[in-house]
Amino acid sequence: MVDSSINRNWIEAAIEAALEAGAIIMKIYTNEIEVHYKEDESPLTLADRQANTCIENKLKPFGIPIISEETKQSPFEIRKNWTNCWIVDPLDGTKEFIKKNDEFTVNIAYVANGKPKFGVIYAPALKELYYGIVEEGVGYKIEVLSETKASDILNNSSCIVPRKDDNLLRVVGSRSHMNDETSNFMQALEEKTEKKVTIISKGSSLKLCLVAEGKADIYPRFAPTMEWDIAAGHAICNAVGLKVLKQDSVDELQYNKENLLNPSFLISND
Repeated sequence: MVDSSINRNWIEAAIEAALEAGAIIMKIYTNEIEVHYKEDESPLTLADRQANTCIENKLKPFGIPIISEETKQSPFEIRKNWTNCWIVDPLDGTKEFIKKNDEFTVNIAYVANGKPKFGVIYAPALKELYYGIVEEGVGYKIEVLSETKASDILNNSSCIVPRKDDNLLRVVGSRSHMNDETSNFMQALEEKTEKKVTIISKGSSLKLCLVAEGKADIYPRFAPTMEWDIAAGHAICNAVGLKVLKQDSVDELQYNKENLLNPSFLISND
């Protein structure tokens, strides 16, 4: 087992990497976006690739292995021996990026022994950055200005606290992946709780941030996700006391699994 604590230098480097990747993404975002498609038909842009290179260059000096959506994965025979790693999505919400609706993010998480210990999510078009340090039990949010540095973020971020509405249940749904299972879940929730249920649509990992900062109550996810989609948001949720549970289970999602596909999961502030 590895010490689960995270070095402060790693945190600062991860935040710097998110900021620099965000700046690269925004330069491409303001121009016409050329889209290619992977074998699984998911979209890929120049922003995905350049942001990934930027992040990996920033994190590699620490000697910690990296799992990234845009890098060929090491075989599990090698990965199973990793006690800690970075999990990166250099551009989460590529579909939102292509649609130019601003709801895309840079996700960077530090994982030890299969559990997220730190996560940073940066939405460069919205100028919002979230991060959470699990062992400190605190999540943060800050507005990012053009001159903002990682040290500024660590010194000036505001704490986030999930809050409930006694008369309303705010359920987070995906802009691009709403399905019948989510709709049925919402209907059953309304019948069971006798509360009014309202949907809040959001793209990318910002859905997890909404629950973490108390702007939503529940995020049920039935559509497929990969570890890099969720790990950073999972860390932020854990930092504010929320769990990311497998559907119909008391167990949380795990990371650096043999299969990097996540099962269905649920986040709730209750």
